[in-house]
Amino acid sequence: MHARSAVVDLYGDHLREHGWWAPVAGIVTLTSTCNVQPAAARTAVSRLVREGWLVAERHEGVRGYAATPLARERLVRAGERIYADRPPRWSGSWHLVVVDGDGDRRRRDRVAASLGYLGYGRLAPGTWASPWRSPELADALADHGASWTGWTAQPEEVDAAALTARLWDLDALGRAYLDFGATLPDPDRLADLEPAAAYALRAELVHEWRKFLFRDPGLPVEVLPPDWPGQTVRETFLDVAGRLRPAADAFVAATLGAARARPTAARGEAARPA
Repeated sequence: MHARSAVVDLYGDHLREHGWWAPVAGIVTLTSTCNVQPAAARTAVSRLVREGWLVAERHEGVRGYAATPLARERLVRAGERIYADRPPRWSGSWHLVVVDGDGDRRRRDRVAASLGYLGYGRLAPGTWASPWRSPELADALADHGASWTGWTAQPEEVDAAALTARLWDLDALGRAYLDFGATLPDPDRLADLEPAAAYALRAELVHEWRKFLFRDPGLPVEVLPPDWPGQTVRETFLDVAGRLRPAADAFVAATLGAARARPTAARGEAARPA
């Protein structure tokens, strides 16, 4: 797991319950459980500060970092998609977006990556479609300086399943779901995991599942093949993640508590008379 992803996943998956803030030592300890080196974790935090995701804050003399309001909003929305038990009900309409073609290739690649994450498939050069209108679309394209036009429509003479197969490689996506499902542990064999191991395993699985947000907008059941594996794999993932959650939460709370207490203990030792 990359250091940046480990830090972002920590904030998105656990720190909402802790005021969106963590001491530096706590961030380093928790990400090291996911095999992230301390120096890499600190570098990732610094980059997230520059990108507007984190801000330095001291709580009771302890140095740490809090998620910014923008980061909180995006993490909450990502969490809603990660832990959705099924796709929402579909109206049968598509959201079409035409993005201007100005700018260099690097900007166009960033725009394409953002649209893919938000659930849009490329219909034609500069034209994207999704069964859902993303509430993050305007802000995401504004971040890239891209102008765009969007509207809701229903295609003529093309059924929804055929359009879906044109926009997304369903064969590859279905295989990806099956491959991920094969890595999931038996939900009934997780009770004896130590908290640190539960946190590390859950972080890894959530990280891998989060990648589907870039590949699948939560396609409606109406447009999918009858033997689609995505929903079965989703249900197993949610079961595993839910069973790991209590031990993982306990590990996070204990780690953050120890990190907060460390400076206080150090000050107390320094104040003792010789």
